[in-house]
Amino acid sequence: MVKKGKLIGIGVGPGDTELLTIKAANILSKIPVICSPKSSKEKDSIALSIIKPIIEDREDKDTLKILDPIFPMTEDKNILEKHWDDASRIISNFLDKGLDVAFITLGDPAIFSTFSYVQKRLFTDYTVEMVPGITACTACASSIGKPLVEKNEVLSIVPKIDNRIESILTEGDSIVLMKPSRNTDELENIINFKSEEKEVFSVEKCSMKDEKIIKGFSKDKPYLTTTLIKFNKKSN
Repeated sequence: MVKKGKLIGIGVGPGDTELLTIKAANILSKIPVICSPKSSKEKDSIALSIIKPIIEDREDKDTLKILDPIFPMTEDKNILEKHWDDASRIISNFLDKGLDVAFITLGDPAIFSTFSYVQKRLFTDYTVEMVPGITACTACASSIGKPLVEKNEVLSIVPKIDNRIESILTEGDSIVLMKPSRNTDELENIINFKSEEKEVFSVEKCSMKDEKIIKGFSKDKPYLTTTLIKFNKKSN
């Protein structure tokens, strides 16, 4: 009986290849199958572009299998479920042959990662490992040159604005908006209306060659944008 392969979720960081961990680079330099989802057939995978220098240096790059299932940018749960199911089936075919599969994802596989949808479908039948990566929020803080939190401060990571925002802004000291493109001018007005002293920075394409740091909110809000908001609350 063929021993099943292992599924490894690998965080490839925010964009700069040099921010890959040594462990991630070592695995990617020899694993036989890499899964790199993309949002549409027409678009290239950003995660794959990050690891490109590593796989191009492989002596066996001609035999390396790269899977690129489509994970569309939609809020329709039924459509998403179908694509997650399809990707899981494709990956399981290789795992059943005894081949390890690396599923690469931007940032860290434990934080708002597409890997989680495949992991939930496969972890009961296969060995699953996760390799952490540098997150967008910590990379952005490094680009800005400021700490995210100090002492007893509370950090909140927000992917989308909903009715919890008021309590988050009240209780939190530092806010990370992971996907500002989802949010409207209403959020900016809420934050600007807060009387506490605060700093707001947005980073577009963090750690990449065309990285852009903006004091305040990004007006264009491209996909790879993270906004950091830090309040100076006297109680801390």
